[in-house]
Amino acid sequence: MKEIKLKIKDNKYQFFLELISNLDFVELETEDSKEEVLENLKTGLKELKQYQQGSLKTSVAEDFLNEL
Repeated sequence: MKEIKLKIKDNKYQFFLELISNLDFVELETEDSKEEVLENLKTGLKELKQYQQGSLKTSVAEDFLNEL
């Protein structure tokens, strides 16, 4: 069996997983389970909504990187 490493844009990742999971000749190995991916998406969307409503404060990316 051959292996291929792909880089998929974040906004197309779930669509791509759905697509290839329906191919009977493909074995899908991901770092996260489908449930984990969906939960991460839900959390991210919830946080984005909170930010847009002003109930969630964010930090500047430069500050975050300086903390590392």
